[in-house]
Amino acid sequence: MTTTLAKKTSPFGSLWMLAAALCFAIMGALVKVGSAKFSSGELVFFRSLFGLMMIYTSIHIKQLPIKTPHLKKQLSRALIGFFSLLMFFYAIAHLPLATAITLNYTSPLFLTAFMPFMLHERPRKLIFLAIGISFIGVILLLKPSLAKEDLFAALIGLASGCGAGWAYAHVKQLGNLHEPDWRTVFYFTLVSTIGAGIWMCVDQPTLPAWQDLPVLLGLGLSATIAQLALTRAYRTGKTLTVASFSYATVIISSLFGMLFWGEHLSPSEWLAIVLIVTGGLVSIRASQ
Repeated sequence: MTTTLAKKTSPFGSLWMLAAALCFAIMGALVKVGSAKFSSGELVFFRSLFGLMMIYTSIHIKQLPIKTPHLKKQLSRALIGFFSLLMFFYAIAHLPLATAITLNYTSPLFLTAFMPFMLHERPRKLIFLAIGISFIGVILLLKPSLAKEDLFAALIGLASGCGAGWAYAHVKQLGNLHEPDWRTVFYFTLVSTIGAGIWMCVDQPTLPAWQDLPVLLGLGLSATIAQLALTRAYRTGKTLTVASFSYATVIISSLFGMLFWGEHLSPSEWLAIVLIVTGGLVSIRASQ
């Protein structure tokens, strides 16, 4: 049994997280553009709807079976991921972006806490050090500030990080149960589309115009590819190595800011990037 599991888990599988990080950074940039017109709930809906259409089209063309023997686990992962996403968008709407992202990126730390109970894995102490170094880098890079009146939104943002870590542990469990990546993404986008659609009915939705379609389609496409790559990373890679690589989203987003919005990094921010990369490298070393 040990030999079989070792073959299915490889440090190279963790590299899928880098592809996911790139797509998540693109998604974040499109959310920044789309938030000028659409609410957070609407962006979640369009993100999920277009993703659902793309993943279902692929499933239909390839005639893949949607039915799963682990429906309860799939729905559990999808619901947790959906509410985590809603909370993340709520935090972005009510907090400075840097603060919301920092709170959400506590997810690897929560994943570490869930691992002994959900995955029955005993992480090495060196990996805890690697994640700690990476998290310090994230805080240094984003320089979050928090006012007392934003405490509720901050707790929601922290809960989104907890929910994301919980959802990632479910992804790893589904991988251990040999559930394919596309099926996990299908159920996540299905539940998120239905949930966000119900959420939109509470408020008056904003109808998109033709010129909004490139942003919304790009949002769905980048999110779907990112979710597929993330799912495969957690299924085939080292759990905490993948969690450390997730911080690459922050680095790529910073580069996007420099290229498209004229944002320039200070020496302390470059130091933060070095810390994040160092944490990832230490994590890879510890996983070998």
